[in-house]
Amino acid sequence: MPLLKRLIKTRWLNKAIAVILAKYLQLVWKTSRVVFEPQDFKARALASAPIIIGMWHGQHFLTPFLADRHPTKALISRHRDGEINAMIAEHLGIQSIRGSGGHRRKVQRKGGVSAFYEMLDALKQNSSVALTADVPKISRIAGRGIANLALISGRPVFVVAIATRNRLVFRSWDRAALNLPFGRAAVVGAGPISISLPAAAPEEFAEFTIEIFRRSIETALNRVTERAYEIVDTPV
Repeated sequence: MPLLKRLIKTRWLNKAIAVILAKYLQLVWKTSRVVFEPQDFKARALASAPIIIGMWHGQHFLTPFLADRHPTKALISRHRDGEINAMIAEHLGIQSIRGSGGHRRKVQRKGGVSAFYEMLDALKQNSSVALTADVPKISRIAGRGIANLALISGRPVFVVAIATRNRLVFRSWDRAALNLPFGRAAVVGAGPISISLPAAAPEEFAEFTIEIFRRSIETALNRVTERAYEIVDTPV
């Protein structure tokens, strides 16, 4: 194996990269002029804790800074990139649950089933859970996972988008945005979004309700994301 590939797989190098990236994100957050909409979003979310926090892939880099007053665990994939992301989250005070959603058989291979039960347990233990609502490779389309988690746990969903005026947008499937420091930032959230079903609801009714709930989360996430970018990109 080439030396570079061996180095990339070493834990000490990944940890060093994670610390550097975590420090960079702290710099971005501390040097940004942050606007919250609504202004009491964090207080409302905290009052409903433990909650399920939904966001889009590629727009999540600054979300750890919203969880400074309540224990929160984040769902992070088992992919190699996920290892560094988990280390970054840990450095920023966020514990990780390893696994990710997927399509049919891929869910089990990616650890999605075991991660789902870990998230349920975290919510029962009064820890909020943060996860990306869209499954890998299908951007801005909410998966069923977050809706099922809310239904089974009985906990509300809060969606959030964070945008910065200074940013680099990549041509990736998730349109990932790298936040840059020394500019305006917007945190836009919505919630609580809740779901409940009668105990004896027919299967068809349950499926219909979950699908409506999934679409509600998707619509809310698209709305707060659009609004966050509108705020930071509007000249002042």
